Amino acid sequence: MPKRTPVPLPDIKPQTPVAALDRDAWADRQETFEVNDVAPLVGMSVTFIRKVVGHRGALSTNDVLLLLDQDAYAETFVKRSQVLDFLCLRKDEVNDHHDPISVETHVLITQSVTDALSRIESRTVQCVVTSTPYWGMRIYDDSTPVTWADGETSIYGHEQTPEGFIRHTVQILWQLQRVLTPDASVWWNLMDTYNTRTQIRGSAVEALRAMQGHDDRKWSEHEARRHSAGHSYLKDGEQSMIPARVAERASRIGYHVKSVITWAKQSSLPEPQNSRVSRGLEYILHLSPTRTPKFDKTAYRRVQPSLGGRAVGYEPDKLTDVWVMPTSAGGGGHGAQFPMALPGRCIALTTSPGDVVLDPFVGSGNSGVVARCTDRRFVGIDVSPAYIATSEERINAITASRFGSDSSPAPDTRGTQRFPMTDVG
Repeated sequence: MPKRTPVPLPDIKPQTPVAALDRDAWADRQETFEVNDVAPLVGMSVTFIRKVVGHRGALSTNDVLLLLDQDAYAETFVKRSQVLDFLCLRKDEVNDHHDPISVETHVLITQSVTDALSRIESRTVQCVVTSTPYWGMRIYDDSTPVTWADGETSIYGHEQTPEGFIRHTVQILWQLQRVLTPDASVWWNLMDTYNTRTQIRGSAVEALRAMQGHDDRKWSEHEARRHSAGHSYLKDGEQSMIPARVAERASRIGYHVKSVITWAKQSSLPEPQNSRVSRGLEYILHLSPTRTPKFDKTAYRRVQPSLGGRAVGYEPDKLTDVWVMPTSAGGGGHGAQFPMALPGRCIALTTSPGDVVLDPFVGSGNSGVVARCTDRRFVGIDVSPAYIATSEERINAITASRFGSDSSPAPDTRGTQRFPMTDVG
């Protein structure tokens, strides 16, 4: 694994933009929109939208303005002032899925996640399991600016506000809906962030070394910093509540929020804070397009602990929404990977052999190793060629040991050009 080359990043200064809906510009326009296109943008169910507008036909611009004025309206992945612009843009787009992939064993794609998703066939993914970048906490290899549906251009995880990160996360979840099978599951690992003035580091090891006094760099000498002043309401030192807000918006765009799982880590970094408790947990959102996703609770007792089965001595006999698992050592050059037991449990609970598992932020490939080890097909996406190379090596090794060396395809490195992303569909 090549040594990490720092990517120049702007400081994060949470300056909430001032913007408002221009009602006069949209009054009496003639465009109409399908209700299923409007629903995820206004954060309302189709049934409730019909109740508000009072008819079952296509929605006019005045209907959408009425929805935007409802108490029930809530932002999902574009701002309130941008909803009608986005709907008009979508009507003009052609949903052309370029360079589709075929998944016989595993495919790894070096590309921005929202570009790569257009290459996956509709309704083919049974399980999504991933740990995304967390907001304002890490510098990653090959960080790539993306142009998002809300008009912002930023590296994912380095938005200027938590709301920007939440919008972009929900946009990815929205785009994922097309590729999911009707009874699929999405397992989304998230950690919260405090709105504090701090350095942004490359790994947990760097943070620990600093706490131990082994990093004497001044504030101005760090590659990137996060500030705390300038947000519309968050105060210095306040928790951003990102996981709960992502879960709510996921529900508003059509997912069923099945569980918000607490991952109680067996070890975590010390936190030099005297005004609050230290954190020893992260969150896993279990989302599904249906009320009753494919789910096999018996896997909790049947599977070995290293692949997600019950951690005897730490977890009860009954599968609950508190999971006790070790943290990863961060091997393979990746500064923030999850342990194999975590994706292993998610895969075991909600897939069968032969099903397709997708990790849109594959990193060093733990999810792919578990998927292939348990005879699932796998698609991994990452912007970093170095991480993709590591994933390929590890997945090829387990594939060769279980199924024979001739069943491992070469990594898919098409689409590695570092252009801003424009396809938001």
